[in-house]
Amino acid sequence: MKTFVKAGFAAALAASALAFAAAPAAAQTRVQVGVLTCQMAPNVSFIIGSVREMSCTLRPSVKGAPKGTYTGTVRRFGLDLGVTGQGTLVWTVLAPTTRIGAKDLRGTYAGVSANAALGVGLGANALVGGSNNTIALQPLSVEGQTGFNVALGVAELTLR
Repeated sequence: MKTFVKAGFAAALAASALAFAAAPAAAQTRVQVGVLTCQMAPNVSFIIGSVREMSCTLRPSVKGAPKGTYTGTVRRFGLDLGVTGQGTLVWTVLAPTTRIGAKDLRGTYAGVSANAALGVGLGANALVGGSNNTIALQPLSVEGQTGFNVALGVAELTLR
């Protein structure tokens, strides 16, 4: 059990370091346009990966801008083993302009992902994609979930 927690913590730290290394490049060309909050469905994952459904809401930073609602699917490839309950994933949304529409986040995002849960868990995800690959979901997201899980690998998020 201790080994599991150490491995998950190390995985989350590795993904965080990678995410922070990418942050300066994203910050130079993108501005914060809002916060995307996703409610994730419970999940059972196997060694080669997992698929998880979610529903998301974009709260724009710009006053008067429309809220956006999305459904999404996260696919993880790599080490992903365990059982988790419902979870919440919160991203800061970065774009090349503050003028984005309610559905501009639609598309596919890809990057690295790491998380660990033993009762309560945390995660880090670094994803870029969306509208012509111009949208970035904050290089470091906040993820909360319950269950028993460890994951480290590549993640793909599709927002519809």
